[in-house]
Amino acid sequence: MAPKLYGIAVSPPVRSVLICAEALKLPLEFVTVNILAGDQLKEDFLKKNPLHTVPVLEDDDGTIIIDSHAILIYLVSKYKKNDPLYPLDNLKQKIRIDERLFFEGGTLSHRLGNVQSPLFKGIKPTESTLGLLKEGLGFLEAFLVNNKTKYIAGNNVTIADFSIVTTVTCIDNYVPYSQFPQLKAYIERPQKLPWYKVNEEGNVQLAGFIKSKLES
Repeated sequence: MAPKLYGIAVSPPVRSVLICAEALKLPLEFVTVNILAGDQLKEDFLKKNPLHTVPVLEDDDGTIIIDSHAILIYLVSKYKKNDPLYPLDNLKQKIRIDERLFFEGGTLSHRLGNVQSPLFKGIKPTESTLGLLKEGLGFLEAFLVNNKTKYIAGNNVTIADFSIVTTVTCIDNYVPYSQFPQLKAYIERPQKLPWYKVNEEGNVQLAGFIKSKLES
């Protein structure tokens, strides 16, 4: 039985997991949780995740994981152990991937949430919150410039890229990443890879929603 992934395709963290599954050729049973309609607040979902966030992974043995970064690590570690996407046998590379995942969750996604969550309630972003988003993209630019790597954690694709790419392409609706030349070149690399198509549909849907809110 395939693992179940609970979420909605407009969510960047959900898309990062879908991309990972595509890269691993791992079938997932996708269960839509319409967060705009409040599905995440229903009792059966809260039993799986009291934080009422998506994605949530429920593996075939009953294991439940409620954070996208942890899900990415889990999927590669269980279903394709020591894959370059997350090499458990290469401590330095693994730590670099972890570092970028923590940055995405603790800084980039956090700052995006401070813009996006109010917007969904009709409150438009401020210069301050947009400035923090721009600063976050600047940090990514610095990582790429200083490390001189093709991807965010090295010269090959890792799960950190799945997380960073989905978030940056969402931030692009507020602060264009094209302002940062190294970051622009970086985002264009995975856009040419087969798994990137998983990001496109949900990203287009979300972009339309954001645009309608910003223009209202």
